[in-house]
Amino acid sequence: MQAAVRVFAERGYHDATVRDIVSAADVAVGTFYFYFPDKETLFVHLYEETADFLIRTIRQAVVNRATLPQQLAMGLQAYVNIAVYEPAVVQLLLVGGVGAVLSLIEKRAVFRENLIAMWQAPLEQAMQKGVIAPQNLRRTAEALAGAFDEVVLNLLGHPNPEAEAGTAVQEMTQFALRAVVYKG
Repeated sequence: MQAAVRVFAERGYHDATVRDIVSAADVAVGTFYFYFPDKETLFVHLYEETADFLIRTIRQAVVNRATLPQQLAMGLQAYVNIAVYEPAVVQLLLVGGVGAVLSLIEKRAVFRENLIAMWQAPLEQAMQKGVIAPQNLRRTAEALAGAFDEVVLNLLGHPNPEAEAGTAVQEMTQFALRAVVYKG
């Protein structure tokens, strides 16, 4: 499955073939078809697994942090780490899955909803504590999720994303705190 993620990220869904995937995984074609009836089923499965992995990783980084700045910084650090060290994961979720497979539309909506809810939770805590301005937290979380995705995608296009990762996390954290009118 790791080989399939890399192949889909490099070639895109439509250009990737089962032969490309089995070649990268160093398994026989029959082995592929033993587990998956077709490329689409594999792709949807990978998308779901990858989405769950990303959400769990970010949520784990955010949970048990005391302040909104810490929650944002640690969640963003986790996101950027995945992007820098496993770029195929982010490519699959943010680029490869978009419009590639009709059966993925619902899965992508679930992933986006979970991502938004994950960013909304610390904002709700902060608003209850009175450290951010009253606002529509759903819309704020949507905007932040989209902005974070855009920065991460651009970071992956940088010649040396690892060198820029720390600065990107710091700047995204500062941006988010300004956007929510953080009073801490």
